[in-house]
Amino acid sequence: MTTARTPATARRPRIGLVAGGLGAYWPQFPDLLPQLKRSAARVAERMAGFDAEVVDVGFISDAPEGAAAAEKLRAADCDLIVGFLTTYMTATMLVPVAQRSGAPVLLINLQPTEAMDHASFDTGQWLAYCGACPLPEMANAFERCGVPFRSVSGHLEDERAWARIGRWIRAAGVRAVLRGGRHGLMGHLYPGMYDVSTDLTMVTANLGGHVEVLEFDDLRVRAEKAGDAEVTAKLAETREVFDLDATVDPDDLAWAARVSVGLDRLAADFDLDSLAYYHRGLDGETHERLGAGMILGASLLTARGIPAAGEYELRTSLAMLVADRFGAGGSFTEMQALNFRDGVVEMGHDGPGHLAISEGRPLLRGLGVYHGKRGWGVSVEFDVRHGPVTAVGLGQTRDGRYRLIASTGTVTGGPLLAIGNTTSRVDFGRDPGEWCDEWSASGVGHHWALATGNLLPELRALADLAGLDLVEVAGSGEGDA
Repeated sequence: MTTARTPATARRPRIGLVAGGLGAYWPQFPDLLPQLKRSAARVAERMAGFDAEVVDVGFISDAPEGAAAAEKLRAADCDLIVGFLTTYMTATMLVPVAQRSGAPVLLINLQPTEAMDHASFDTGQWLAYCGACPLPEMANAFERCGVPFRSVSGHLEDERAWARIGRWIRAAGVRAVLRGGRHGLMGHLYPGMYDVSTDLTMVTANLGGHVEVLEFDDLRVRAEKAGDAEVTAKLAETREVFDLDATVDPDDLAWAARVSVGLDRLAADFDLDSLAYYHRGLDGETHERLGAGMILGASLLTARGIPAAGEYELRTSLAMLVADRFGAGGSFTEMQALNFRDGVVEMGHDGPGHLAISEGRPLLRGLGVYHGKRGWGVSVEFDVRHGPVTAVGLGQTRDGRYRLIASTGTVTGGPLLAIGNTTSRVDFGRDPGEWCDEWSASGVGHHWALATGNLLPELRALADLAGLDLVEVAGSGEGDA
């Protein structure tokens, strides 16, 4: 049995770093190169602070050294290449890096301090501040060579610049998760949900990764093999995490715990990063009971970084994965009602939720019927943490292309239904009906992820690196550029 990857065990983003300047300067200004190398060492140190594996190929001074660096970075299989423009350098030094690495390239121009000391600086000291000079040259050359261009300018200890650099690094890490991810798809489509229907080839075509087609029998066998000690431990974990409503039937809870143990084994055996599932079943037979018993285990999986979505919603489990890897949770969500009196959209789902972003202790409620589904059992009830949130969806266009869809709002307190659903009141800073119309017209499906915080800056970076369109539906906070 293998161990499923989690955020704690997943590979850190691998970031290639190459710094450079024009070698003609070194004999002219002997103190310049040592200063620039110190700056490059500081950049490498700061980049590693973003929990990244930094592949530093050193300092380049001419085109041959640039070509050699390009080969090293190509072999390193990086998720992002960072080119540090320490002073003026020619485009021929970095174009090979951009063309051969097979990874997106970020150019950074970080001068030593906020400004030069004009009264005391000589030419050599000025040149250490000249990283902005080659930036338009690189942009022009990259455009003509068909290489996407992005950059960050600032100074070495400029926290705003480092926040932007960190955003690109985190986005590269999420792109890598998608490109190398293993996504379970178990059961069958909820009959009639055309928006949910997913061409598995298009997942790989748009995002990379692998979709593992699973049967409910894969879960059945593992649940049947769950030992009494494992089920007892899962019940203890459940009581630590949840408040149990008086409606919870002990036998239904024990069954949900057994299914949860089976889900843990399934995720480990197939090395899953995410899971989408649904099974209709009939007359209380085993597969129907398995499907009905998954909400507890799927919620616990989601909380530990393996997002699980019901109703066979593969694209939403992928959106949940994106939100989770940005550290924002991402709970399985759909529209529930519009509250025009309070100016909020009420959204949530009858199924797995991201327990790590619950406003308080989540509740387990016993349900004698699951609306729109067969079976009965325990269901999760909670409100997403109050404060800024982002709705994140993954839509598909007529030609099969995926697009990210996002809107920012604020979860506010107020009355919620007590029906065993996750439910949140989201204020998008505008008329709920107008927001609902624009959100629906974006091409999103009827499910999405509800994530904490304002993720628009991160999603913009991810969309750029992954070659996806990003549709932003106007909400209460548009984020920085």
